[in-house]
Amino acid sequence: MAGAAVLLLLLASLGVGAPRGAAQDAKAAVEAFVARLSDVNVTDLVIVQNLTLYHPNGRHAQSTGEQRVLFKLPRRQRLEQTVEGQREVRLAVGDRLFVRRPDGKVYEAPALPRGNARTDLLVPFRRSAADLLTEWRALGVRDDVSHVVRVGGRPVTVIGAMPGDRDVPAVWLDAEYGVVRFVTRETLPTGPALLDLAFSEHRLLPGGFFFPYRQELFVGGKLLMLFAIRSVRVNTNLPDSLFDPDALRREP
Repeated sequence: MAGAAVLLLLLASLGVGAPRGAAQDAKAAVEAFVARLSDVNVTDLVIVQNLTLYHPNGRHAQSTGEQRVLFKLPRRQRLEQTVEGQREVRLAVGDRLFVRRPDGKVYEAPALPRGNARTDLLVPFRRSAADLLTEWRALGVRDDVSHVVRVGGRPVTVIGAMPGDRDVPAVWLDAEYGVVRFVTRETLPTGPALLDLAFSEHRLLPGGFFFPYRQELFVGGKLLMLFAIRSVRVNTNLPDSLFDPDALRREP
């Protein structure tokens, strides 16, 4: 996300830039997707997935593990993961994050930013088109720029990028599947980086929506994480205690 972003800023400052209808096209695409979800009744999700962490060069796997992710809408999440024999639990309640380390100690980590990317992309329920566009704008995605491409033979609206742009924040939206790709610029411990989330192998779940069974995170064009979904269960009536920080501290 570099040279093209500079060019877009220059064009915007000159009053030249995206076609006038681009903003309406982006909004219409998001509204159509949200409307399709309006009849979907999902209160919670339980996801079991394999995690592969790659070497920073993206060429070979560095470590593997298993994750169990529990969502209780609208804004509670529990992540149980075991990587190389070490078990950790992460509990996100609103913007607060609690972590139980492998040694059993629990601490509160720094507050999560609003619009926690992968979580909000996977479960975009109970939010309006305006909510989604606002969250995406906060991550640098322009909603006055859009175009349509075909991915796997399916039409996809690319919001935030012009044809040929490869390094600007963008959302790739499939009318049925939802977000199939999300590109942002983030500041990592190693410095500014281009993050690219790709979602594929969608399957229709009993709740009436599609879920990506393959999720990949690229950093600077190199594969960093691969999530391979093993199972997804919908509306299992998860108990509130699973998302209680105090209960997490009492767990054996």
